[in-house]
Amino acid sequence: MPSHPSDGIPTAVNCLATLLKEPVVRSSFLQADGVKLLVLLISPASTQLSIQLLYETCLCVWLLSYYEPAIEYLATSRTLPRLIEAVKSSTKEKVVRVVVLTLRNLLSKGTYGAQMVDLGLPQIVQSLKAQAWSDEDLLEALNQLDEGLKDNIKRLSSFDKYKQEVLLGRLDWSPMHNDSAFWRDNITNFEENDFQILRVLITILDTSSDPRAQAVACFDLSQFIQHHSAGRIIVTHLKAKERVMKLMNHENDEVTKNALLCIQRLFLGAKYASFLQA
Repeated sequence: MPSHPSDGIPTAVNCLATLLKEPVVRSSFLQADGVKLLVLLISPASTQLSIQLLYETCLCVWLLSYYEPAIEYLATSRTLPRLIEAVKSSTKEKVVRVVVLTLRNLLSKGTYGAQMVDLGLPQIVQSLKAQAWSDEDLLEALNQLDEGLKDNIKRLSSFDKYKQEVLLGRLDWSPMHNDSAFWRDNITNFEENDFQILRVLITILDTSSDPRAQAVACFDLSQFIQHHSAGRIIVTHLKAKERVMKLMNHENDEVTKNALLCIQRLFLGAKYASFLQA
């Protein structure tokens, strides 16, 4: 297959979609390193021609999702993010169907389930389920994918769940926010990836249009300050103070209350934080 756009690529992919029905061809295609070229073709499409190419490319990946060595190879490539982006942006039912069927096949393999949760697939599936599809296979596959993703989320550790909540920007008063044991046991996890989770919490203060999310973000920052030995220094270094102080004038009482608590803990530190519980 050519590795650059040309008139030959749609024809090649069309033929490949037929050939990959044969197990022996899947093996040969993998050995020839063809999957790497195929994955590059999974990208959002708008014209009729590009939609057909995307469909047939995803059809090839779906056929490969029945072949264990190919599944292992796909896991090391950018296939999953590309498939998820394609299904998120596509309105063509046949494209959505073949991608969802592929994701359903991959869900139980290796770390695919956890990666799908990381990439926000549960929310995308909910959005897809709310649309009026006519294809029964698609509807059934969406339900199966939804249930499988929920099972994966249940198996995640409490910090993984928390991380998902933060990264998706959908903060709510789930029990872990108020659970001292959660913060005590997981406080060093907040140091991962150069304090990524803290940075996202601070971004939520600025960018979220949901007062609940902003209130919870303020509270979680105050929890971090209380439970981490260098909490005040780290939060100050990440320039959270200015953002939190802006929210002290927010029109929502829940936001102002938790912004005030955060500022109090920031100034007084963990030693006195226990007296500041609302």
